[in-house]
Amino acid sequence: MSVLEIRDLHVTVETDAGETPILNGVTLTVRTGETHAIMGPNGSGKSTLAYTIAGHPKYTVTSGTITLDGEDVLAMTVDERARAGLFLAMQYPVEIPGVTVTNFLRTAKTAIDGEAPAIRTWTKDVKGAMKNLRMDPKFAQRNVNEGFSGGEKKRHEILQLELLKPALAILDETDSGLDVDALKIVSEGVNRAKESTNLGVLLITHYTRILRYITPDYVHVMVQGRIAEEGGPELADRLEDEGYDRYTEVAESAVDVES
Repeated sequence: MSVLEIRDLHVTVETDAGETPILNGVTLTVRTGETHAIMGPNGSGKSTLAYTIAGHPKYTVTSGTITLDGEDVLAMTVDERARAGLFLAMQYPVEIPGVTVTNFLRTAKTAIDGEAPAIRTWTKDVKGAMKNLRMDPKFAQRNVNEGFSGGEKKRHEILQLELLKPALAILDETDSGLDVDALKIVSEGVNRAKESTNLGVLLITHYTRILRYITPDYVHVMVQGRIAEEGGPELADRLEDEGYDRYTEVAESAVDVES
């Protein structure tokens, strides 16, 4: 079992106004086999948490720790984090001109495993995963995300997830921009990956609709860079009815008292 532990994490980002605090003491533990949903309003720090775990240079950790199986994640380079078993499905996947999906996937698999996969087995695995995600086989020869629709980019992210078999996956608003059919297909891909490898999932979302297909074990509400409340799937149901107003009102009141 792999364990991702985040302890009292504080993170800033450089803005026109200078260093701006985004995360203000996040503590969270995610184990393989568990699905954690992080929900909250825009600007609450959800994506910052995802990119900080992955190692994006834009974000500066000012205090706190992130460890994976006791190893210091913050001391690792981005590629070392991937080889250690961390995977990030980005909210806005980037295009990589000149690199085909086939070459990208095989290169990534080789880097993670330390050896190239056998061609015959790998080709079969890629074709099978693409079929399950209802991706046209022709996409294998297209450049990564170049000319892909939003839904096609998200399917490609989940294709990577299924083939690379990480220990822990961070899904940053994978549901954004997806229609109902694409949402179901992408969710089924996440569930297949979890069933086959006992994957741990940190699912970041604004809405509860994806949680109808990917059932969380734990739900965390993030507001102004802090986890304001934690619970089970019933918490997501309550958020669907009540929204985030009561959290933001409490947070604003706390700021007024401090000032």
